[in-house]
Amino acid sequence: MVWERVHMADIGAYLKKHTEALVKDVGIEAACELTGKSKATLGRYYSENAEHSDRFMPVDSVARLEAASSYPHVTSALAELRNITLSYDDRHPNHDREGGVNSDVIALSQRFAMLMSEYQVSIEDGIITVNEAKRLLRETVALQQVLIDMKLHLEQESA
Repeated sequence: MVWERVHMADIGAYLKKHTEALVKDVGIEAACELTGKSKATLGRYYSENAEHSDRFMPVDSVARLEAASSYPHVTSALAELRNITLSYDDRHPNHDREGGVNSDVIALSQRFAMLMSEYQVSIEDGIITVNEAKRLLRETVALQQVLIDMKLHLEQESA
């Protein structure tokens, strides 16, 4: 596990390295504007000086910067520390999701039906080929994305 290989003291340096990459990806001026932080404050978040070793960028600032960046540097670093794999959902990048729970339930039913249909075709001969497995994986990921949308809608409605 990556977490076990990275010493506790090294985790901070690892996250600071990725925080710096995030700020540089967005650009320091844009990062200041997006986060409302000064250049000096942003610099402290990735500084390796001992006096700043316990300072890290707030999560809301990371989220704002990663929305504007070409890659989720800090999120991927955190995921790597836990052996988690990330995947992109480019169905609706960075804009509000339309519909609500009712439309999510319909989409969930449709996606599940598509997955079962794909499974039925794949298993007919008793063997799931690599290409069939890839199609099943794509349908499974699409179903997972609908569930995530549903979760977000439910959280919105319960707030």
